Amino acid sequence: MSSPPGRRARLSSPGAGRSSAAREALRRRLLGLIEGNRVMIFSKSYCPHSTRVKELFSSLGVACNILELDQVDDGANVQEVLSEITNQRTVPNIFVNKVHMGGCDRTFQAHQSGLLQKLLQEDSAYDYDLIVIGGGSGGLACAQEAAILGKKVMVLDFVVPSPQGTSWGLGGTCVNVGCIPKKLMHQAALLGQALRDARKFGWEYSQQVKHTWETMTEAIQNHIGSLNWGYRLSLREKAVAYVNSYGEFVEHHKIKATNRKGQETCYTAAKFVLATGQRPRYLGIQGDKEYCITSDDLFSLPYCPGKTLVVGASYVALECAGFLAGIGLDVTIMVRSILLRGFDQEMAEKVGSYMEQHGVKFLRKFVPVLVQQLEKGSPGKLKVVAKSTEGPETIEEIYNTVLLAIGRDSCTRKIGLEKIGVKINEKSGKIPVNDVEQTNVPYVYAVGDILEGKLELTPVAIQAGKLLARRLFAGRLEKVYHTLFWPLEWTVAGRDNNTCYAKIICNKLDNYRVIGFHVLGPNAGEVTQGFAAAMKCGLTKQLLDDTIGIHPTCGEVFTTLEITKSSGLDITQKGC
Repeated sequence: MSSPPGRRARLSSPGAGRSSAAREALRRRLLGLIEGNRVMIFSKSYCPHSTRVKELFSSLGVACNILELDQVDDGANVQEVLSEITNQRTVPNIFVNKVHMGGCDRTFQAHQSGLLQKLLQEDSAYDYDLIVIGGGSGGLACAQEAAILGKKVMVLDFVVPSPQGTSWGLGGTCVNVGCIPKKLMHQAALLGQALRDARKFGWEYSQQVKHTWETMTEAIQNHIGSLNWGYRLSLREKAVAYVNSYGEFVEHHKIKATNRKGQETCYTAAKFVLATGQRPRYLGIQGDKEYCITSDDLFSLPYCPGKTLVVGASYVALECAGFLAGIGLDVTIMVRSILLRGFDQEMAEKVGSYMEQHGVKFLRKFVPVLVQQLEKGSPGKLKVVAKSTEGPETIEEIYNTVLLAIGRDSCTRKIGLEKIGVKINEKSGKIPVNDVEQTNVPYVYAVGDILEGKLELTPVAIQAGKLLARRLFAGRLEKVYHTLFWPLEWTVAGRDNNTCYAKIICNKLDNYRVIGFHVLGPNAGEVTQGFAAAMKCGLTKQLLDDTIGIHPTCGEVFTTLEITKSSGLDITQKGC
């Protein structure tokens, strides 16, 4: 697909002349092209009249979809079926907003009379200019921006309950079952660590300190509820229609919305944006959906999970395991192969080592094959049978909770995309798009985690991923500086000397410009945000060296990096 003068459509006919069924299939596909495109031109590449029409639309700046009948396998049959639809046997054969214009002469006559321009503006035939399917970060941002620009917009958002019955409000994964509750639970774990550190700074307390899960989750869910309401209010202020219903395409430009009561309403729009996101994957073994939970359930779990097995080695798995251990729970992580696949493996192993030092147990090279309920309860007791990935060995252990964090699947298979011809990757469920997030169906766009070949992270992390990719695939042009460091706050408390780590990657052929940035330590997100802006401005190693560090901070370590990885020199710190 490309911009004006037109997109060259491709139509592989199933042999329309061979059977009535094949002929009817071809008819439906042609009607789909007519329905799905603002301007549809059936043409022949050598036809001068067709060329004149293409040049007309190009001069008007109008994108059009073009099917060259002499360049498809079954062009003769296509032209025959077209003649049945339009009673016109010649080309060009032109449709504008589903209205049959006719051929070259009639199109130019319509242009001279003003009818063509009127038809091109005939989007008022739809209920909305834009319908966004999915009320997460990407969908909401898109919808609100379109509304600010004066468009009539609707957002459809519906959370299908998890197998454990969990659902949530407007805002998507990040707000409800992702970044926000995760960081708040992480903060709960940090406060526990601060309490332990406090004694070494002179604080004395005799009473037993304990953590209450229910108090934490109630506070977090109250905060999330306020965010849900804030999103609804923001949509209302911008006159975006919000419908809490499940969206499913039924035909071109038309979607069916089904609410919790099963009531159905249909809406039409000139354009659609898919922003349906992803949901956690299950193992496909006996007992997984019946007895296991995922991150969909964890943050609103009404009881303390107790002794927990986390299955998986993604960042979701490690983050959840980390804060569960931080509030004092017995936590084991079962890893099929490596930690944090796709991430810097040096950083990944340092994270794993740190977690082990702080009481998280790892079962490496094992996968669960059975989850069996031994006792009901809040929590109950579950028996997990796991098999080695390297041999016949099996192990059994009893846990209160099994948390699955083995990946996520795109929510694209049950929204009627096949009815309008939107292509998806059949294996992953992800949607291929072009450089402007357009699917193969011109009026349908997609954003967020469902895009094929895009990182499943927030915009800042996406930019970080680009820099990481440069390091991974252009390694011979780059130089790596690194060091271990000891945060001042950890010294008196006697916490973990030489476990925090800093690393930059520089492009030697571009004035040692910093193209990669890694930090493992307290407040890593805050530190990275500031350096991210500097990297966007062309930060170099020399500029870092010329910067006076703010002392004592964790971030200042990046102004003193001297040792390259290739040198093999010792990077342990022995002073401040």
